Amino acid sequence: MNYILFDDHSRNNLLPLTYMRPIAEIRVGILTIREKWELLLGTKTSTLTENYLSVKYPIVKEENNILINGSVCPTKELVAEITRLKQNQTLVNGELIIALNINSDDLDDASDIDISGIDEIEAKGGYNTINDPWNIFQLNGEELVKDFALITKGRKSQVISKTNRMVAPENIFIEEGASVEFAIINASEGPVYIGKNAVIMENAVIRGPFALCEGSVIKMAAKIYGPTTIGPFSKVGGEINNSVIFGYSNKAHDGFLGNSVIAEWCNLGADTNNSNLKNSYDEVKLWSYTQQSFVGTGLQFCGLIMADHSKSGINTMFNTGTVVGVNANVFGSGYQRNFIPSFSWGGTSGFKVFDIKKALKVAQAVYARRACNFNEKEQDILIEIFDQTATNRLL
Repeated sequence: MNYILFDDHSRNNLLPLTYMRPIAEIRVGILTIREKWELLLGTKTSTLTENYLSVKYPIVKEENNILINGSVCPTKELVAEITRLKQNQTLVNGELIIALNINSDDLDDASDIDISGIDEIEAKGGYNTINDPWNIFQLNGEELVKDFALITKGRKSQVISKTNRMVAPENIFIEEGASVEFAIINASEGPVYIGKNAVIMENAVIRGPFALCEGSVIKMAAKIYGPTTIGPFSKVGGEINNSVIFGYSNKAHDGFLGNSVIAEWCNLGADTNNSNLKNSYDEVKLWSYTQQSFVGTGLQFCGLIMADHSKSGINTMFNTGTVVGVNANVFGSGYQRNFIPSFSWGGTSGFKVFDIKKALKVAQAVYARRACNFNEKEQDILIEIFDQTATNRLL
């Protein structure tokens, strides 16, 4: 069977994090949603997404296809229900379409799939869905525990150095090539996963649930509270609490990051801090791209949502519930505004448009530092986002 992960209406709710990726590429727990599905299905998947993203994330069509909602985090029970679907059957939970089994003819026009006449089957098992940006750090602990069990089942951890202090070492798993010396790791409240070739430097203090993915680095004397995930090839330091960094992003210096989501290719300058709690203890509101206004999160703790390629200068202060778009460059003293549009350059004294040619040049340099190729596909995606977000820069 051919499996395709599709974006539903949640994609717009998840902006700006989904400007650069399909929903299934969001990291929550240890793995991305796609990686979870592929492990449980035992096969590769493709993507049904926006046209401008489909060049990088193409759809693969075959005679028989099962479409799966990319906002849904899988469970073994859910996978079993999906694999039992027959042609022209769909798995639903109320109004939510979880999966549907359709033939190649119904996929000829991928932008307008006709599901009329398809038999509906109500899902029995429970699962998590990522519908809003704050769901990522909200559900990170639960998903991290599931991913830890999935990744480590039947495997043996690398032996940890005796220089470290550990609590509940049976809940700590270290991949091959990882280096951990003179750290304190407490896994009594949740598992701790250290990825391949990751590094934890001296005097770092970590409380699970926590994941440090492949090639990432925790700097000296960092303090990290779970549930937190540091995605692959990232560097972090200072104090971090209940946050998710997708990957290839740095918060390498002192400063606080809490109840936040940082996408890829971001850099937080030294002593960048975010507030995650209002002094009034009121509900935090976040900018909604669908509503073009601030909406309630239902949360008392909510920090910074930062999309790809954005950066902050030293001593930058982000207010409670701040949303930063793609490729913004934020700096200056005082608290920043709590919605910063994509391709904005400036801070408390005002913003100007970040010239697209300069933005592309910076992106190319950032990729080169990580020995990655900033190719034409990446360039075209950024140019498209620059055009799509023009109206936001007028706000």
